[in-house]
Amino acid sequence: ALKLRAGDKQCLITRSKCFLKLGDTENSLKDAEASLQRDKAFTEGLYQKAETLYTMGDFEFALVFYHRGRRLRPDQHKFQLGINKAEEAIMNCIGNPASVKLENKEELGFVSRQAESRRNNQKLQNIPTKDQKGTKKKQRVKNPKTERELLGQLYDDKTFLEKLLKDEDLMQINMRQGGKVEDLVLDGISYLNQRRDFWQQQKPIYARLYERRLLQHRGIGARKRKPAEVARAIAKDMEDIELMLARGSAEESCRKAERLLKKIQGRPENEVPNKSELVGTLHSCIGNAQVEMGQMEAALRSYRRDLDCARQNALPDSVSRALDNIGRVYARTSRFQQAINTWEKRIPMAKSSLEKACLFHDIGRCYLELGEAETAQDCGEKSLESADEEGDVEWQLHATVLVAQAQVKLKDYRSAILNFEKALEKAKLVPDQAAQNTIIAALDKVSKSYIKQLSKGGKEETVPSQKDRDSSRKNTKNKLEKDREREEGEQRVGNQDEKTKEEAKNDRKNTKTNKLKKDKEREKGE
Repeated sequence: ALKLRAGDKQCLITRSKCFLKLGDTENSLKDAEASLQRDKAFTEGLYQKAETLYTMGDFEFALVFYHRGRRLRPDQHKFQLGINKAEEAIMNCIGNPASVKLENKEELGFVSRQAESRRNNQKLQNIPTKDQKGTKKKQRVKNPKTERELLGQLYDDKTFLEKLLKDEDLMQINMRQGGKVEDLVLDGISYLNQRRDFWQQQKPIYARLYERRLLQHRGIGARKRKPAEVARAIAKDMEDIELMLARGSAEESCRKAERLLKKIQGRPENEVPNKSELVGTLHSCIGNAQVEMGQMEAALRSYRRDLDCARQNALPDSVSRALDNIGRVYARTSRFQQAINTWEKRIPMAKSSLEKACLFHDIGRCYLELGEAETAQDCGEKSLESADEEGDVEWQLHATVLVAQAQVKLKDYRSAILNFEKALEKAKLVPDQAAQNTIIAALDKVSKSYIKQLSKGGKEETVPSQKDRDSSRKNTKNKLEKDREREEGEQRVGNQDEKTKEEAKNDRKNTKTNKLKKDKEREKGE
């Protein structure tokens, strides 16, 4: 199939699933990534990539792609399940230190008694004499800032060793090579202190600061990096931003995105590849973080900046992304009409039937919230049609439920029952137990309403069937067409009348001019 149609997304995803079943995670990941090359928002590709990364044991990156998929398709339950299992796997790997407790059994009690006796002996030995007190006063306490400046990356190692030294039980453990852990830790700290003192003598802090200012003044300090290096660094920062958001650290993600945005805006375009696109993407990332923090108005401003940037630089994919995000903010803040207007602009930009199915479904939901059930039903039918084209069972389920809910509002209970039954069959195929339970409860409620309606005997009078509604729509369309034809005919007749009037005027003018010429000729002759 891929030889006949190279790069087909569905074929790549299916082959990736087969590779994953065989345990060939490398080829499975290649196919999943290949399906995302042309369409980064292809949800099936994102889910398959996340599943492959999870199987490979790369749980954190799997969590990132589960979150990406959920942001694009929040109605798909499988992304939430993926997030849950990835977070659980991460916690199982890292462990929770607070949950580990030692039981005070006889053996451990003996060890703890030994440790207490050692501590008492150490306290007696560590009581300083007068000479030692004097020497301690003479020793200058190092400032952490200067020490960090001198040691650089080794400063973190030193702080780790100092914290380790506080664990007295660990320090007394004997090593296989001989000696105790404490001796090894103290050797490491003393070595780092010696290096600190040596670097302090070789080049003091004030000399370093002077050199740095001098380099900045001459313009040597900020060395220009190659565009490829800059692109790699930016890509790494972007991954960190998404990873922070996936972990639930929305504030950190927002701060990092804002810092990176300032950095990119301060650089020339020849240094930063795709600068305009990156600026828009960062505005979108900031908006995503603000949504997670509940700052909806701030998120709306960020998404509008993303939209402005995309329109100025003619980036259709970015325009579509920004409109989708703006619509979601409007929907979440109950501004349904504005959400509808925004999403309707995005319909011509939809690249796949699945995207259209999602759009029509969301628009239909908003119409349902506004109480326009008939329009909501039309949108649901369009969504179902697009989902059928794509062959996506899950979106067929969502669209059928929307149509059924709209029919309940219109009191067309018989059609609603039929559609809820279809939705129940789709829910069994997915499979989604929660959806099945919800649909069964809705069916029960609609059936009771239908029975009440039948008992009142007003079924035929009050409830127009689907066929009647369709025939009425066809009649109204035929009437409109007839009215248009009649108006066109009247316009044609009017135009002909105007033409005849103009011709008559012209004839009168001609006769007048002829008479005047004859009179003049007669006068000349006389």
